[in-house]
Parts: sequence; C-alpha cells; structure tokens
Amino acid sequence: MKILIVGAGGREHAIAWKLAQNKNIEKIYIAPGNAGSELIDIAENVELGSIREYIEFAKNNNIDLTIVGSEELLVQGIVDEFKKNNLKIFGPDKKAAILEGSKVFSKDFMRKYGIKTADYKVFDNPDEAEKYLKNCEKEKFPIVIKASGLAAGKGVIIAQNLKEAEEAVKEIMIDKKFRSSGNEIVIEEYLEGKEASILSFTDCNVILPLLSAKDHKKIGENETGLNTGGMGVISPNPYVTDEIFEEFKKNIMNPTLRGIREEGMDFEGVIFFGLMITKKGLYLLEYNMRMGDPETQAVLPLMETDLLELLEKSFDKRLSEAKIKWKPLHSCCVVAVAGGYPEKYNKGDVIFGIDSIGKNGELIFICGAKKEDNNFITSGGRVLNIVGLGKTLEEAQNSAYKAIKNINFENMYYRKDIGK
Repeated sequence: MKILIVGAGGREHAIAWKLAQNKNIEKIYIAPGNAGSELIDIAENVELGSIREYIEFAKNNNIDLTIVGSEELLVQGIVDEFKKNNLKIFGPDKKAAILEGSKVFSKDFMRKYGIKTADYKVFDNPDEAEKYLKNCEKEKFPIVIKASGLAAGKGVIIAQNLKEAEEAVKEIMIDKKFRSSGNEIVIEEYLEGKEASILSFTDCNVILPLLSAKDHKKIGENETGLNTGGMGVISPNPYVTDEIFEEFKKNIMNPTLRGIREEGMDFEGVIFFGLMITKKGLYLLEYNMRMGDPETQAVLPLMETDLLELLEKSFDKRLSEAKIKWKPLHSCCVVAVAGGYPEKYNKGDVIFGIDSIGKNGELIFICGAKKEDNNFITSGGRVLNIVGLGKTLEEAQNSAYKAIKNINFENMYYRKDIGK
C-alpha cells in the first residue's frame, strides 16, 4: 500500500511515523515534508505545488490513500478535486473545511446548532470595529480579537484594554498582518479557564473522539507573550475529567454532528475541538478540520490501535464499530523553536544531538528542518518536537526535558513549563 501525506510539519512526521508501524504499508510520500522523512525508512519527500500536481502524482504513483495536514489546501478544495478523480483522500471537502477556514462561519454555525461558545460580534469594517470597542465598558476587557481566515494559529489577539484592542484591529484589518484572512474579524468575549483540545475522527455518521490534550500557545512561560502555532502539549489533559468529557459529548460533539449532517457535509476526516473549561461550564472556542499540531505529536504515541485501521473504517462508514485502545501512559511534547519566533527568526543553523534521541524511549518529530551534507539544518520557526512518555505526567515531563538538553542549535528556545 502507498500513502501520500500532504504537509510539512511535525504533525506530518508523526502521522508518517505511526502509519509506518503497519507492515502492509510499503511506501509513504510526504509533500513537501521535511528532514523527518530521513528518520523513517519507507518515507520519501516529494515537491508538489498545485492541487493538479498532487492529483497527477497520486495517479502516476498508484497512491492508495492521501491524508491532508495542510489547512490551506483543504480550504482550497483539494478533497473535492481528488474525489472527482476517484482518488481516496482523508479530509473535509470545501463545504466542511470552511468550519476552520472562516471563524465567522464557524461561530454562526455554533450559534445555529446551540453549541455553547463565547458571545461575539463580526466586523468587516475597521471603523465600525473601533466604534464598537470604544462603546465597550471597561468590565468587558480583556477582549479577544480574531482574524476570520487562516493565520497559522497566530491570528488571535487578547487585548487587555481599549488601546491594545484598537492596535489589534489596525494590525489585522488595516496593516493586513494576516493578509486577506483579516478582511473580517470576530470580536468576542474573553473566557477564563483551562484550555483543552480533543481530536476526533468522523465519517459523518459518528464522531469518534481521541484522547484529550492541553496545548500551550504562548511563546513565553506562564502563558505570556505572542501566540504561536503551539509551544508544547500534554496528553491526556488532566482537566478533562469524565464529567467534562460527558459534557463535551452531549453539548458540543453531538450538536456538531447534527449540524454537519443538516448542512449536507459528507466526508471522512478529522474534527479538532478547541475547548475552554470555565466555572460557567464548557465552551467551544474553535474547530480545526485536520490533525492539530503539536497535539498530534502527543496523542499518536499513546495510541495502541493501528491508525490505518481507523482510517479504513472511516471510508467504509463503519467508524461506529471502532474501538481505540490507548497505552496506560502520559505524554509531554516540548517544542524547540528558532530564537525570535513567532516573529523574525534565523534559518540555516546546524542542529546537533538528533542521533541521541530515542535511547530512553523518548521520540523526536521534525517540524522545520532539512538535511544538507549529512547535517540537519533549521528551516522554520518551530524546529522540532521532543516527546517524553511516562506512567505519570511527571515522568513524561522529566523524559522530554532530559532528552531536549541533548539538542542544540544557534539561539534555540523552548518553554520550561509545559504541563505545569
């Protein structure tokens, strides 16, 4: 069996790593991939550009299954085009991908189907947005301002006061920091609590949730500084108790499935639920329509069930029969980034110590690195993930942090408080 994975980050490396454990898979292509393919015997990177190129590659190389990690290509309709060509692909079609591609659409979807979410207003005019903010009472701050479109996880700004809020509107809507993704914004109520992430598979008949996770988005320790694509994750999330999980299924997951079916969405893929656990109950913050990064890197190492088996059950519309077996362990994923990330950062630095990882059961997933002259070289802001496993969260943390001390590159930075 041959598989094509679309994407370039640690998520794609982790998916390939998990699939490579299935002996029926002879070849995994990753487009464009990164140096992580060097660590998987049956993996190979390929350079592809347009959706047409992906389709031609899949046909010419007898690809049995394509898995999409790239949110941009999902929003562009790669799934629709593959299906028109009778190619099997795991991911939402264009109609469903808008749940991630437009925060305005997703918030309206939540409201329509009675899913608990923060109060919000939508604006496509910066003057109207600033006028609204000026009329907000001080008690409404902090307030959350989001670019509606895709922004690589960085399009959310928490403004502590009116001045910061006005600067955020200017940055997103006028200065176009996130380009056309900021043509519309959502201004919403700030929710105080504990964040949780729940990845799930769906065949649009059922939604099958995976283990919960807790992401750390801010660049600085104690959740300070700018938002990033993710600085680390633990799984399972200690705040997702049995009671919270049941609340999630009843008030968020099941209404989402109802909405998907009533809106006529029909696909096999992933729904990622970004949640906030508050004193007032559980709220849905956002949907992602593909595996999260770096949540995938923390969750898949705990999955004992074969990943391909779950994907095949999805395509057969038999996901309701699936039972996922989990290892009785905890995971802690720490992200090492280039100095200066998430703003300007350097590329091209040699990474030392990759060969030392794995001797004590820890894992490494490459995010932004390439191979040159037998060296691993930094090529992105988030460079690599170190994942520690343990019978307790503390054991997992100790494993990850002990291992990451063996890694070094110029101006390397990582948070020291993941999971604390």
